[in-house]
Amino acid sequence: MEKYALGIDIGTTSVKVVLISSSGRMVCESNQAHNLLSLHRNWAEENADEWWQNVIDAVKDIANQAPDKMKDIVSIGCSGMVPAIVLLDKDGNVLRNTIQQNDSRCIEQIDYLSKKIDQDELFAKTGGRTNQQHILPRLLWVKENEPEVWGKVDCVMGSYDYIAYKLSGIKTLELNWAAESGCYDIRERKWLVDQIELCGMNPAMLPKVNDPMEVIGQTLPEMEELMGLPGGINIIGGSADHVASTLAAGILDEGDLLIKFGGAGDILYCTEELKTSDKLFFDYHDLPGKYLLNGCMASSGSLVKWFTHDILKSDDKDILKKLDKEAAELPPASDGLIILPYFLGEKTPIFDPSARGIMFGLTLSHGYAHIFKAIMESVVYGFRHHVDELKAMGYEPQQIIASDGGAKSPLWCQISADILGKEIKAYPSHPGSGLGVAFVAGMSAGLFTDWSQITSFLDDYKTYTPNPEAVKVYDKAYQIYRRLYPELKEDCSLLEELYK
Repeated sequence: MEKYALGIDIGTTSVKVVLISSSGRMVCESNQAHNLLSLHRNWAEENADEWWQNVIDAVKDIANQAPDKMKDIVSIGCSGMVPAIVLLDKDGNVLRNTIQQNDSRCIEQIDYLSKKIDQDELFAKTGGRTNQQHILPRLLWVKENEPEVWGKVDCVMGSYDYIAYKLSGIKTLELNWAAESGCYDIRERKWLVDQIELCGMNPAMLPKVNDPMEVIGQTLPEMEELMGLPGGINIIGGSADHVASTLAAGILDEGDLLIKFGGAGDILYCTEELKTSDKLFFDYHDLPGKYLLNGCMASSGSLVKWFTHDILKSDDKDILKKLDKEAAELPPASDGLIILPYFLGEKTPIFDPSARGIMFGLTLSHGYAHIFKAIMESVVYGFRHHVDELKAMGYEPQQIIASDGGAKSPLWCQISADILGKEIKAYPSHPGSGLGVAFVAGMSAGLFTDWSQITSFLDDYKTYTPNPEAVKVYDKAYQIYRRLYPELKEDCSLLEELYK
């Protein structure tokens, strides 16, 4: 008799729920959109209550699509953005909008902690140095700027941990939220209490840390009436969205590399050794005993959305296809237009919240199609920068897989093959993190017995090979790209001072 696992993913722009079966098939899925809020320059926030309502609506939709399957769901996994911050009071109420992982408001707090905390020691324990992704600078910002909120904070959670809490009533944190928090010892697997207390914070605000497959609790009885989800279903620790998406793309072996075109841009390399870099993030793979070197660019698909929605102000549902077609007719490197994609500052590999988006080489002959293509190219230049850092560590990608929004664009995939100089295997309809965390939940419950069974869900892909002539052009353009930021870094910082 078939059993089922449910995956719930809290993404940047929507909640996605996926139902999979023990026979290795996707049963159904549902999406509910929400908004990224940028109330001030450098801010990136979302409404956690809106996430929860979207989960309710999406699960109801799943129940309507597969009413006879709900009673046979045996395990649930939640995934989401890391390390997004949800602040709860003692009654479990959300105190303010979430502060997202790509938020870059805390420049002063980063500077303070960079001087206060021994950065070499921090790197040795966490695999990173103080940066905008870490939770302490962002929590310190709340403490200093919103004392009325800070005084009520009882618990700090992540995006998917919050949904697991709403489903089960249990407050926990998943392993990779902790690993990317910047205050967790990744080898000893414990909080750096002295650093947390240095910021005047109570370590008890941070709940117990669980492994992805670990059962943390069961669905509450009231979930049946609320969304059609029976009570008593096991809920696992869950997964960071990019890690779950990596699993769902079939990244299983050392040398496998994923480029992920989400709202932010992720690049993940699978390795069998716990090795860190000061230019990259570190993650535990959902596969026990394997690890991921993780690059995260603050802007990727969000640049395309900004250009089409905010600049072109287009409501045309086919706008991306039209722009793809026009941009495909342009030569590599967009007739000499090069963009730095640092529109929200940048995380890896430069770790500079003051970095800014730059268009270099604009002439009166350039049009909106040039800018659109240069935006695409800028993201892949950023991916190549990360590959350079991996090569500096002695790692050479053996297989490159593309997923998420950009994988739907033949143009973006071909640009990726040409800039990276390697074959790209793209999954245009890849269900992403929802599938990945549902599979982890299935492994936890014994629905699957081998991690390679994830490949049974991956049958829709297209392969792109590099164009040798385009590769030559992009090699030259990339060198210009790499020189631009070092030359303008100081000016980016001076520009930041203008708005203080």
